[in-house]
Amino acid sequence: MPREARDVVFVDGVRTPFGKAGGMYANTRADDLVIRCIRELLRRNPQLPPERVEEVAVAATTQIGDQGLTIGRTAALLAGLPKTVPGFAVDRMCAGAMTAVTSVAGGIAMGAYDVAIAGGVEHMGRHPMGEGVDPNPRILAEKLVDPSALVMGATAENLHDRVPQVTRQRTDAYALASQQKTAKAYANGKLQPDLVPVAIRDPETGWGLATVDEAPRDTSLEKLATLKTPFRPHGKVTAGNAAGLNDGATAGLLAAEETARELGLPVAMRLVSYGYVGVEPEVMGVGPIPSTEKALRIAGLSIDDIGLFELNEAFAVQVLAFLDHFGIADDDPRVNPWGGAIAVGHPLASSGIRLMTQLARQFAEHPQVRYGITAMCIGIGMGGTVIWENPAWTGSDQQTSGANGR
Repeated sequence: MPREARDVVFVDGVRTPFGKAGGMYANTRADDLVIRCIRELLRRNPQLPPERVEEVAVAATTQIGDQGLTIGRTAALLAGLPKTVPGFAVDRMCAGAMTAVTSVAGGIAMGAYDVAIAGGVEHMGRHPMGEGVDPNPRILAEKLVDPSALVMGATAENLHDRVPQVTRQRTDAYALASQQKTAKAYANGKLQPDLVPVAIRDPETGWGLATVDEAPRDTSLEKLATLKTPFRPHGKVTAGNAAGLNDGATAGLLAAEETARELGLPVAMRLVSYGYVGVEPEVMGVGPIPSTEKALRIAGLSIDDIGLFELNEAFAVQVLAFLDHFGIADDDPRVNPWGGAIAVGHPLASSGIRLMTQLARQFAEHPQVRYGITAMCIGIGMGGTVIWENPAWTGSDQQTSGANGR
């Protein structure tokens, strides 16, 4: 029998402070990071009976060791959810958590369950990108992809070749702005509400508490200009205009809107549409452009309808290529208002929910904005975009809030 799709809402999201790879979380298990996030979601939403959670999807790019063993199920058990709650693992590299969200959202929309938790974790200190991977040699031998496709920094240099107007100076300026916006957001208390404190241990100094991101740094255009280009001699990609290698976890609570209202859960965002696409692997950073076009097409919207953007800053060139394509200025106030991954870090599979959590906070502060997007490039040549609607929208014209900042 035919059935109608239900509206899916993002209820709440949290994350650990992000650490440098092998930094403050060197002696903390990866699964414990995401377990901490799941427990915090339950603590923050006491009106949700744990038994009403019907699925847990947790993403990890390197599914090995303490990021393996069907981590969605084991994390659910260790977080104290009833043993009747199932779980599964997700891998779509950088878009792991984003895919966990859209996967459970599909189940909620069709009525398979009412409430689900989606999350992501990456401990790049314990599990470097590519650990244990054995690429089929035919991928290169049959020239299905260029060898550079397997090195993310090299793909960013390739993208620079495609968009020569994105200069080293522009990427450095964008990177500096990301650091400055993050510093301002911290100073104004914008990021702290969704950071989950994590107990950490150092063999020499003993126990401590991680409460802020480890990666943000004070820099300048002069300092950024001195950094080396490790992926290509005289290239443009540096450690300063790209996200670092990081450890961290995220988790988000999704529900059918009718169920959220029934349980008295907050409705932070309403899912409108999403799109994933494949692109040439050697220029994977271009992925968010066609994925955004696809999500807009499905939603029946145009880029001019979008009032807020949370774009993952894997590399500055990737964000700037996106902005150029859609005719958006580098310093448009709608884009990453509180900074992004260049400042706070990018623990691969966890980052999608960080984008969503920040967009939800932005929606609450900007009721004149109706639609926003979260988008990211994805390794091996993909892009992902999710469009969200602001439930606090007042009906005002969001164009007056800085849209069309060109």
